[in-house]
Amino acid sequence: MPQSRLSTAIHDGLLVLRAGDIGLMRPPASYDISDLPREALRIVHGFYPDVADWQIAGHAVSRDLPRCATAVVIVPRAKALAQAMIAQACAKADLVIVDGQRTDGVDSLFKSCRARLGDLPSVTKGHGRLFWFAASPAFADWAIPGPVQGPHGYFTTAGVFSDGAVDAGSALLAAALPPKLPARMADLGAGWGYLAQAVLAREGVAALDLIEAEALSLDCAQLNVTDPRARFHWADALRFTPEKAYDGIVMNPPFHTGRAADAGLGRAFIQAACRLLAPHGKLWMVANRHLPYESAMSESFRNVDIIGGNNAFKLFHATKPLRLA
Repeated sequence: MPQSRLSTAIHDGLLVLRAGDIGLMRPPASYDISDLPREALRIVHGFYPDVADWQIAGHAVSRDLPRCATAVVIVPRAKALAQAMIAQACAKADLVIVDGQRTDGVDSLFKSCRARLGDLPSVTKGHGRLFWFAASPAFADWAIPGPVQGPHGYFTTAGVFSDGAVDAGSALLAAALPPKLPARMADLGAGWGYLAQAVLAREGVAALDLIEAEALSLDCAQLNVTDPRARFHWADALRFTPEKAYDGIVMNPPFHTGRAADAGLGRAFIQAACRLLAPHGKLWMVANRHLPYESAMSESFRNVDIIGGNNAFKLFHATKPLRLA
C-alpha cells in the first residue's frame, strides 16, 4: 500500500506530533492511522457507516472534538463544513493538520489558510495535500453555531445535502405522492426532513421512521419535523433493521461516494427498500434521469412504474417486493 501523506510527513521528519491526544475529525474508515499511537486517538465523526466501522475496529467515536494536542481535519466535500472543522480544531487543539483530496477542495483551503497565516508546510501526494499549522484564532469567523432556519422555512446547516434550498428532486416526488399513504412509513436517507413533512401531510399515515446516516442532517430533521408520529434513527439505511416491516417507503437515494457518482449506492438503497418492506409494501422514489436504476427496480419489485418526471428527474412507484434467495 502506498504511504499516506500523513505517514510521509512523519517519516520524512517534516511533521513532529505533539505529545497528547490526537483528534481525527471525520476520517473515512480507510484512513491510514498506522503511524499514529492508537491509545492517543480520538475519532470524531457524524457519518454512521464510518462510525460503525471505527467502532468495529475497537475505537470509541464521539461527535464532539475533545480538547487535544493535535487535531487532524480530514477535508469533507462541503467547503463550509471544512472551514467549520478547521475553526473547531483551532479552538480545541494546539496543532492543526489538514488532509484532503484536490477534488474535495483541499488546495482552496490551503490557499485560504496561507492568506491568513502566511507560508505553511505541506506535502502533496496521491492527488491531495496535507498541511499543518499551530492553532490560531484567525479562523474564528469560520465557525458555524448550528442549524439555521433559511428563507424556505427549514433548518439546515453546512455539510447536509441541499443545505441552501429544497432539492428539486425531492420537491418533485413530494408533489407526486398520492393523497393517502400506507400506515407505517419510512424515509430512507431522510436528510433534513423535507420528504418526511410531505409524507406526514398525507392521510392514513400512522407512523414515519426517518432513517439518516449523517448526524448533522438528522439534527436538522428533528427541528423541522415535530409531528409526534415521526421517529428518528441515526443509522445506515443499508444495514438498518426495523422492529416491523414497513407498509411504504419514500426515498431520494444518494448517488455519490465522495465526488464520484456511484450508481451502485442507489441500487443498494433499492435493495434495502425491498428488504425493509412488507410483502404488500410500496415504494416511491425519485432519481436523476441519467442513473440506470430500471434493472435494479425490476430485480427487486414485481411491479415497477414510472409515474412522472422532467428533464432532470424520474419518479418510480414499485409494489410487491421480491424476496431474493
